Amino acid sequence: MTAGLSVLIPVYNWEVGALVTSLLAQRADWPGPVEILLFDDGSRPEFLAANRPLGAHPGVQYREFPRNVGRAAIRNQLAAAAQHEWLLLLDNDSMLPDSQFLARYAAARQLAHVLIGGTCYEVAPPAEAALHLRWLYGQVREARPASVRQAAPYGQLTINNALIRADVFRQFPLDERLTGYGHEDTRFGQELAAARVSIRHLDNPVLHAGLEPAALFLQKTEQAVRNLARVYHEDGPGTDSRLLRLALRLRRLGLAAPMRAALGAAAPVLRRQLLSDRPGLGALDALKLYWLLRELGARR
Repeated sequence: MTAGLSVLIPVYNWEVGALVTSLLAQRADWPGPVEILLFDDGSRPEFLAANRPLGAHPGVQYREFPRNVGRAAIRNQLAAAAQHEWLLLLDNDSMLPDSQFLARYAAARQLAHVLIGGTCYEVAPPAEAALHLRWLYGQVREARPASVRQAAPYGQLTINNALIRADVFRQFPLDERLTGYGHEDTRFGQELAAARVSIRHLDNPVLHAGLEPAALFLQKTEQAVRNLARVYHEDGPGTDSRLLRLALRLRRLGLAAPMRAALGAAAPVLRRQLLSDRPGLGALDALKLYWLLRELGARR
């Protein structure tokens, strides 16, 4: 295995030509060979047609899966096919912020076995009101500087924009039992923490370009809460999740059932507020707490 870089991009209903072009333009900044692997996870025909020609670029491998295998499984498949020592995991709706993205990773690769670059968002809110909730959540909750993320390095780990040694990723593959959206990185972080794998957070973000409409974002967030409850029930309270800590504290105090009832009654109002043109993250936090209390109660 050479000291090269394998860029792993799972593709699902998104055109990745701009991202691939940006990566190809920066290949010379990595001190070794670079390959880009694009595995399509059951996209619609129009996206297959748009992305299929990218496989003709030297150093780009394009493959199509006949059905959707899921976020964790497709990344594990990408890692299994990678040829090089370092793996760069990117979501397909990421965009590189400038021409120094790979150069910054190359300069930092000796600092740790796992490097997390972070995520950023456009400064101005999107013109489309339906996208405002996802943009607001990203700006407030996800676009954190490296110094903040490093304070809880394993709990702040995200598998989008992560540079990982291939041997580490293959030792700790993503849990394919977590289907749907969310928290495969939570369990991954727990395993790395238990093994004391070194992690360094960097200020090397990618721009998250693929903002979902609020209704879809709420649907995916509810799925993520279900996965969080599953991680807790299978692994115990090892995750650094404020939402989970709050739910467990309410349960210890005997307040989980009345809080769940109150939030359940308020849920339709909370949802309407989040689907409006002026959403608030407090309403989202309350809805997430309701979903988690409901999941924890159902699994007892």
